[in-house]
Amino acid sequence: MNFIDMHCDTIWKLMDNKETGLKENPFCVDLQKLNRAGSIAQFFACFIYMKQFQGENRYTEGFSYAEQMIERMQQELSQNTDTIALATNLSDVVKNQKCGKLSAFLTIEEGGILDSQMSRLYTLYEKGIRLMTLLWNEENSIGFPNSKDYEIMQRGLKPFGFEVVKQMNTLGMLIDVSHLSDGGFWDVFHTSTKPFVASHSNARALCSHPRNLTDEMIRAIAEKGGVIGLNFYPYFVNSSGTASVQDLAKHALHLFQIGGEDTVAVGTDFDGFDQGNLELTDISQIHLLWLELKKCGLTERQLEKIWSQNILRVIKDVL
Repeated sequence: MNFIDMHCDTIWKLMDNKETGLKENPFCVDLQKLNRAGSIAQFFACFIYMKQFQGENRYTEGFSYAEQMIERMQQELSQNTDTIALATNLSDVVKNQKCGKLSAFLTIEEGGILDSQMSRLYTLYEKGIRLMTLLWNEENSIGFPNSKDYEIMQRGLKPFGFEVVKQMNTLGMLIDVSHLSDGGFWDVFHTSTKPFVASHSNARALCSHPRNLTDEMIRAIAEKGGVIGLNFYPYFVNSSGTASVQDLAKHALHLFQIGGEDTVAVGTDFDGFDQGNLELTDISQIHLLWLELKKCGLTERQLEKIWSQNILRVIKDVL
């Protein structure tokens, strides 16, 4: 079973823990755990928590921090050349797999660091970034976040946001709508000419959190040929904050039933949360979800689509 996880925040963890590294660490994702998971590719997010930056230069400081995170990941790659290599397209994944190496895709989680400067998007692309989550949980120059405030939730992309979507289409970058407002989601749907993704989101019908997707949104992503990465954060799985393998399977099956077998993927969000109780302690236990979904009636062919083939198709179509 070849596995691809569309979202983890491990680089963010490593930035605050200089003494440890990607090869082996106490977090949810490292190279040894990925090997046990049967991983062929991992999307590593450069998450920029904008609240740590204050003042009129906060977005410039945030952009600089993103560059530092990319540099840290490049250092990790250079220290582990026998097991992992950068990937920017499907050909890289195939090449790395033939060499027995895991592929690392670099992503940005917080498009606000562009700060209305398109040149920064080009710089990120040149540095190997191939997916960008348009925003996190606050308004930025691209648009508005998910919110329990109905009025905010209906707001769409800003003028610069529309241009970002178009430029990402042109460059060949994956547009990620996780964290986006409902209005912003629909603007992306109507503007993007290529498949887009929700790298780490669940079903709102099962857990009524604004971070999750409505059934209409799930169908829209499917219509565009995109994928949705199943998120393991317990409070996006159910309101109790306790998430079993069975609970995760229910969301996967709902995405499957609403969007079809070509729309479901996995985006664990590992190392991006400490709250709640999750039965799976790290990425090496991903096989437990496979077994649960198989018990629920999914075939191995369908499971292989969820595990890697669906996101590989999107990588081929977009990057």
